[in-house]
Amino acid sequence: MLPVTRLIAPLLQTARTPRPNTLSVSRALSFRTMSSVTTHPSLTKVSTPNAPAAIGPYSQAIVAHPLVFISGCLGFDLKTAQFVPGGVEEQAKQALQNLKAVVESSGSEVGKVVKTTVFLKSMDDFAAVNKIYEAFFGEHKPARSAVEVARLPRDGLVEIEAIATLA
Repeated sequence: MLPVTRLIAPLLQTARTPRPNTLSVSRALSFRTMSSVTTHPSLTKVSTPNAPAAIGPYSQAIVAHPLVFISGCLGFDLKTAQFVPGGVEEQAKQALQNLKAVVESSGSEVGKVVKTTVFLKSMDDFAAVNKIYEAFFGEHKPARSAVEVARLPRDGLVEIEAIATLA
């Protein structure tokens, strides 16, 4: 039996040099260690006062033309910086309003959201959140994943992240 390194060695060798516009693996890995991705000329940080500020060391969104990557939005009230009262339905409505504010501040619009991920504290809330989600997006139905998680920031009940296009 051949050692594993002998089996994968041919896969690690390249037959030709990388194309000029392609990041090599070493360059891609070093890019991840940069102190701030927004220093890269093709990335733009999105920050809007129309949605709650990020509660950690991340951006509300990043534009990597032509895509916009929107961080997870929680059901925070903009004025109080607390979860809106009323349970998962109200938190879902507010999370989607916060998402809309960030999407629009990026130069895109809700109708150009191509993918969302819904994080739920309990999958028992799936139907209730679906109802709010469907009312929000209407006939536009982005690709979506929904997952139950052990815990959300500040013990929220729902968080929604998205990818939109500027095209």
